[in-house]
Amino acid sequence: MSRYALWNNKGGVGKSFLTFSLACEYALANPDEDVLVLDLCPQANLTEMFLGGKDIASTALEQFYAQKPRRSVGGYFEARLTSPFLLLPDISDFLCKPCEFNANIPENITLLAGDNLLELLAEAIRGVAQLPLPSDAWAKVMRWLVDLTRTFSDDSTASDVVTFVDCNPSFSIYTQIALCSAENLLVPFTADDSSRRGIENVFALLYGLASSELQGYARLSFSNRANQEKIELPRIHSFVSNRATYYRGKPSSAFEAKSAPIKRLVEGAALSGKRYFANYRQMSDLFAEMPDYHSVAVVASSEGCPLSLMKSGHHDVDGDTVQVNQISINKYQKAIGKLVGRL
Repeated sequence: MSRYALWNNKGGVGKSFLTFSLACEYALANPDEDVLVLDLCPQANLTEMFLGGKDIASTALEQFYAQKPRRSVGGYFEARLTSPFLLLPDISDFLCKPCEFNANIPENITLLAGDNLLELLAEAIRGVAQLPLPSDAWAKVMRWLVDLTRTFSDDSTASDVVTFVDCNPSFSIYTQIALCSAENLLVPFTADDSSRRGIENVFALLYGLASSELQGYARLSFSNRANQEKIELPRIHSFVSNRATYYRGKPSSAFEAKSAPIKRLVEGAALSGKRYFANYRQMSDLFAEMPDYHSVAVVASSEGCPLSLMKSGHHDVDGDTVQVNQISINKYQKAIGKLVGRL
């Protein structure tokens, strides 16, 4: 069972759409496997894509949240709060098959829907993790999603199970639980200084890697507690440059100039903390590029349509007509396919 989390401490880098595209293309390419997708964002943007877009998804989500227990990650965490350390609830109460709501989605995808209840539950979860007894209370809470993914894998009759986790940009306790459920980390970014700072925080918050003036704070971080409690953290698999701009088939000079500080940052971290990286041999192993997809992402996310199934032509998006050409679809599909091949 392979488990991938997508996270950056900066929002707006295209993380949810990348998760949607990766999960769908992987599922289509591997129909004999089960693909489990966990939406750990209170905004539930990823869930909306899987359920067919905002209008259709909002109705489905209202139905999920009205059920008892809630058919969502919020419902799962509520159930764990009731019995934090003993009984694992029936996970089928919280999972759904998005293909039942959106015919575009492969049948081998199962979804744990996002839920705005996450923010309200965060303090209660933190309180449970800080209980003096049992002595490993914090570690048990950090493994709540590991429990779910392992149970799903044990129950699966497919040839294999792969999990994709869409993490909230914040480093709230539910994001920490999400990251602890993965064995590999993909870090989407855009070529700008705010993304560089977000990646700096990924290194500092998750692994305790920071510049000398911040090292004292970084060593008091989550990573130190995880090491003490023998919690396995995901190793960095790839940095995915989203919305790369090209000129004559190559990344533009402006894009390269903005990307250079990020690549230097990553190279320095890889040299000082190689154990935190998966399969690192050279810098090219760590980076993948997604082209600036423009209207492709707008249409795909609003319709909940995987790239492999998208048709060129005119699409209605919120009352406006959006034109998508086949060249753009092919370009983004090729880049996603290449990344899927690296998983």
